[in-house]
Amino acid sequence: MSTAEQPRHRLYLAARLAAGAACELSREQAGYLLTVLRLKQGGQVLVFNGVDGEWLAELAVAGRKAASLVPVRRIRDQTARPDLHYLFAPLKHARLDYMAQKAVEMGAGVIQPVLTRRTQVSRLKHERLLANAIEAAEQCGILSLPEIRPEAALEQALAALEPDRLLVFCDEALAPESPAAALAAAPRGPLAVLIGPEGGFDEAERGLVLARPRTLRLSLGPRILRADTAAVAALALVQAALGDWAGRPG
Repeated sequence: MSTAEQPRHRLYLAARLAAGAACELSREQAGYLLTVLRLKQGGQVLVFNGVDGEWLAELAVAGRKAASLVPVRRIRDQTARPDLHYLFAPLKHARLDYMAQKAVEMGAGVIQPVLTRRTQVSRLKHERLLANAIEAAEQCGILSLPEIRPEAALEQALAALEPDRLLVFCDEALAPESPAAALAAAPRGPLAVLIGPEGGFDEAERGLVLARPRTLRLSLGPRILRADTAAVAALALVQAALGDWAGRPG
């Protein structure tokens, strides 16, 4: 089946995928396919579960609000989760949803909420972050869901990074300079990106980050960006210079 002939709609399923093994849909998923998309018996969608690759599946209708999907054949083999860690100070509600979705779209393989002195939100709902990750993966053709870690204090999150992982520290206190030039001179290897809260890091936190070996302090230009904007800008720069946009494993 060519790309032009493939179904346009993708759905994440928590079940294992195998040819002919029907996957029962939740009420919400069935309603989406039957009511919103108006698919009929035998209608086709693409499905994935983050483990078994992407499959062409056919709809089996069992009632007005009940249905299952039957995988027919695998379209794409499973890919590995990108080796890019995204560390961020949580934001409120819609902006956090946006940030989580964009991080997944930009190739984050680990999403790590970090608590700082100026963090706006101290308790996150894992289910909400996961739902946003799934939505982004469904829409963008992504096969591997990121690992979503529980929130951790800044010191704890830094200690959890492998010693050889380059931490790109986006610091609004750094004098404006070319981020592209800084990244071009950076060492290659596993990557992590750290975005702070609105209001930035305090001096003690900044010192803690900069004391970590293999840390690159990065300016994002002459303007102070909102945290969600900074996330997209930083991830794009890192991917273009050091990650999978540059032809290197992400």
